[in-house]
Amino acid sequence: MKKTLAVKKTLSALAIAVLAGSLAACGSSTSADGCTPTASGSNSSKVTVTGKFGEAPTVKFDKGLSTTKTERSVVIDGKGAGAKANGTVEVDYTAYDAATGKKIDSTTYKKGSTTAFQLKDSSILPGMIKGLTCSPAGSRVVAVIPPADGFKATGSEGLGVKGTDSLIFVFDVVKVTDPVKVLPKADGAAVEPTAGLPTVTLGSKGEPTVTVPKADAPTTLTIANLKKGTGTTVKAGDTVTVHYTGVIWASGKVFDSSWTRGEPASFATTGVIPGFGKALVGQKVGSQVIAVIPPADGYGAAGQTSAGITGTDTLVFVVDILATS
Repeated sequence: MKKTLAVKKTLSALAIAVLAGSLAACGSSTSADGCTPTASGSNSSKVTVTGKFGEAPTVKFDKGLSTTKTERSVVIDGKGAGAKANGTVEVDYTAYDAATGKKIDSTTYKKGSTTAFQLKDSSILPGMIKGLTCSPAGSRVVAVIPPADGFKATGSEGLGVKGTDSLIFVFDVVKVTDPVKVLPKADGAAVEPTAGLPTVTLGSKGEPTVTVPKADAPTTLTIANLKKGTGTTVKAGDTVTVHYTGVIWASGKVFDSSWTRGEPASFATTGVIPGFGKALVGQKVGSQVIAVIPPADGYGAAGQTSAGITGTDTLVFVVDILATS
């Protein structure tokens, strides 16, 4: 599965109407650029998918399905170049525990938002990378993934997946982006800090330490530059690669940080909480931004329990914009 990013909102998807019908997953297809995908097999062929691309599929298989290697089958052929290693894909997906038959995760398949994955080891499960690599935009693919390419022997307690359970993913590949140069940290010119906002000090690698003032948080979305870059401007809907740290204003506690995980995160500007997306659009690559996000532009009254965020918490993000496409 994707790494947990508290910044992500409930994910929705770009609906694209194409061929419908009940299709058993068929063999792997070589993409237009000659990329050789992971092969299909007897297990991936046992998964039957019904529905249109961009809409939540109906997926049928016999529970207890198990595999010892990742298999990939194509349900709908896309067009164009396939996704490359270290590139980015924007997808809708539905995931199942093949042993129990239970759905364990999915996007919402609503128009206007997708989730982005970078096809890079340690970013997502190895089996997801194998299933998505070589897949062009417009394709729907099935990946049947063994524990070795999934959650391994530890499984996932939060998702109810045992260490012996295989996984099934159905991916709708909405957009494919080739690898782009990614900065290690924001390299823009420093900007005079804005009075009243949290102060930021940087470590040797660029990682921020955020100190929240002993004052009430702003009640409206507040965005300011700490560094101004000179790279490509981020547009609405772009897939951005960033390093970020998120802090709860009331406690000063860090609730999420890509720096702690040791690698940047990639996602669509439309696939995150509103205030975070607004802080990115219009900025240039190389910039470092601080955003103070009230609940209305964050997680709303529901908060985000898993991250320790209540419905009244204002959030602070320091974001290094490393690439966009």
